[in-house]
Amino acid sequence: MGLRSDHISGTSFALKGQTPVVRATGKRFGCNMISAITNRGALSFMVFEGKFKNATFIEFMKRLIKGATRKVYLIVDGHPVHRSKAARQFVAENAQRLRLIQLPGYCPELNPDELLNQDVKTNGLGKSRAANKAELISNVRRHLYRRQKEPHVIRNLFREKHVRYAA
Repeated sequence: MGLRSDHISGTSFALKGQTPVVRATGKRFGCNMISAITNRGALSFMVFEGKFKNATFIEFMKRLIKGATRKVYLIVDGHPVHRSKAARQFVAENAQRLRLIQLPGYCPELNPDELLNQDVKTNGLGKSRAANKAELISNVRRHLYRRQKEPHVIRNLFREKHVRYAA
């Protein structure tokens, strides 16, 4: 998921008859994140700069299987990196520890991780304005670390109607 400094969520306030003003630096900057959640409330994530490429996805999968005690079943969407030759080769080499499950095309409502993305944008970024890229990354990481300590919040994401299949 891509995150930008000019993202606005929630409501703002102004006196009656005046237009609300949301203060910002005028600079645009951003970062990206990749995450995986489980129906037991676990959350793994990486916040990074630059484009989402094969090397980033493979590094994330390595981190997932490194800490896992059982086989990891990773549900992924149709992003080109998820379907790349390098990713397929990595999964094939680690078939005893990892399996990718592809969601149908254009079905973000079936991806439980999209609910976490919405939480990050609404509650992690929406309430504050980062002055620079380092602060933006820090805010995102702080919010995700907080969510890691709140497994009940992650478990509740799987109670939504469209993602109950993964519960």
